Amino acid sequence: MSGWMRSPPPLLLLLLLCGVQAQVENRVIFLPGTFQNVSVSQNETVQAVVSRIPPEVAFITLQFHTQHRNATLSYTRMPGLGLSLTAVDSGLLSALLPSQVSLSLFLSSPDGETVAGTGVILPYSSTDPVPGACNMEFNLDIDPNVYIHYNLYETTIRFAPANLGYERGVAPPACDQSTEGNTRWRLQYDVYQYFLPENDLSERSLFTAIQTVADIQGMMENGKRVMTLSSSDLSTAVFNSIPGQGVIYSVIVRDPLLNTSASYVPVHTYACSFASTLDGCQTLGKVSTKIFFTIAGLAGLFVCFCGHRFFKCELFCMGFSFAAFFFFVLITRTTGLDYNICLALSAVIGVVGGVLLVMSWWRFGSVMACIIVVGLMLGFLIASTVLFTPLGDLDVFRRSDAVFWVTFCCIMIIVPLFFVRWPREGNITTCGVVGAYAVILAVNAYIYTSLSYITMNILKRFLNNNFSAMFTDVPFQTIGEFTAEISATPSHSNIRSRLNTVSSLRLSSTRLRHDHGVGGARRQRHRPAALPRALPAVLPAQPVPHVAAGTRAPQDQRPRPEPPLPPAVQPPPGQSAAAHCADGAGRRAHAPAPVSLGRPQRRIISHTVGV
Repeated sequence: MSGWMRSPPPLLLLLLLCGVQAQVENRVIFLPGTFQNVSVSQNETVQAVVSRIPPEVAFITLQFHTQHRNATLSYTRMPGLGLSLTAVDSGLLSALLPSQVSLSLFLSSPDGETVAGTGVILPYSSTDPVPGACNMEFNLDIDPNVYIHYNLYETTIRFAPANLGYERGVAPPACDQSTEGNTRWRLQYDVYQYFLPENDLSERSLFTAIQTVADIQGMMENGKRVMTLSSSDLSTAVFNSIPGQGVIYSVIVRDPLLNTSASYVPVHTYACSFASTLDGCQTLGKVSTKIFFTIAGLAGLFVCFCGHRFFKCELFCMGFSFAAFFFFVLITRTTGLDYNICLALSAVIGVVGGVLLVMSWWRFGSVMACIIVVGLMLGFLIASTVLFTPLGDLDVFRRSDAVFWVTFCCIMIIVPLFFVRWPREGNITTCGVVGAYAVILAVNAYIYTSLSYITMNILKRFLNNNFSAMFTDVPFQTIGEFTAEISATPSHSNIRSRLNTVSSLRLSSTRLRHDHGVGGARRQRHRPAALPRALPAVLPAQPVPHVAAGTRAPQDQRPRPEPPLPPAVQPPPGQSAAAHCADGAGRRAHAPAPVSLGRPQRRIISHTVGV
């Protein structure tokens, strides 16, 4: 028995080894500021351990991000109400005790499936603001999270107010005791936005972006600050929804007195569902939308290149677009019909509108009616483009619908009035712009394009009463420039060819000086070499100058004695010079004019000018 205790059997060693290995697999060590990829299996709880915390750190936040699966982050091994949070982007804040150097939090999968994500620990000092420390709305006592909600039109983020920082073991300052300058009411909140790569729904792209903007410095350098809220404002921000486009939102709270800051837990959204099989992120767009805009794109391609030539076809397309858009907004605003039914009714009414516009042109020949409809289409696009720029995010347009729509209508009406003077040019311009944009909308039915939101934002503002308060920023697509790589050091062949070129240029200049006395050389009279017989047939025919009767033809002043040219053939008596030239035109058409290198003789060519 004692011998068995001294040398345990191999089976017992294997069991002990498996137990140690299981403990290591269920335990992940985080270092402050270092990202750690974690995979949580089903029915498993992973312990996140933070060790070697410096004494100057007063509190820390643990963030854990997944792409679209929920993960539970809790203070205890068994999640409970007020002690845990289940979300795609979750975070917990822990205030440290005076002598605390390590901390443990727990990760689990609530849906019974494996969850993979990335997490990071961010430390903060006692002078930094505490995100979510004055929470009175959400479940956690101290909630550093940003909560996000989206629909077809808008994406809304909310967060809990922060508090001033405090030392370890000290009671936190009161949140609502007073509004003086030494309380949390002096804090300011900067809302940031960061766009993921377009048309990229990969998990790797998301995790790379999260690691880029998770902390304060990364978000300030790479993100875009869209607004700043004071402590007296509502801790809410509304943005435009862009289905299929990944966006990361974050809030950075600042203490302007101490010049310190802290970051809330960033949150991301694609404004679509990864779980839906029919209309999810992978298959964006309804089938009816794809059919409608595919036909519209083909018609737009025809109008873009051939619309002005086939005027009646262009009028039908313009009338269809005008009537379909107007009645789609009207039907959607006044009825509760399904989207597919609204789209079908709008298409039918659009056909009627196109036929009416063509019939008005065919029956009455009314140019003004066509100019008004066509000009309004171009004016609508120009007004939408102007307000699609950062000009549309000005507070005067976001706070007042009246100012927005008056500005929009003024720009829209100016365009047809401008083209009343030039209807042909206006019609050609409208065909190109409207037709090309219809092709863009057709492409947007299959893949995401930012330019489709030029009109989509206007449509959303028509259909949603609260859309004016939203920020309508979208990412601009970038096209990679393909440039040839040029070596910094030229090759030997290039150097040799350049030297040969320089040598030939020098040799040519030397011969030029020697032959013609260029560059200060002695001028000599040289007789030009005789041209080969085949050369006149190769050289282009030299034009014969027409000189008015009674004037002298220009003479060559170079002292080069050359045999004179044969005298010009005079027209016979009673026949004009023009008729004589017309007679000989057929004979001279195939023979090149003689090339003269010497002094031309005086010739008088009289001709008549017919009107």
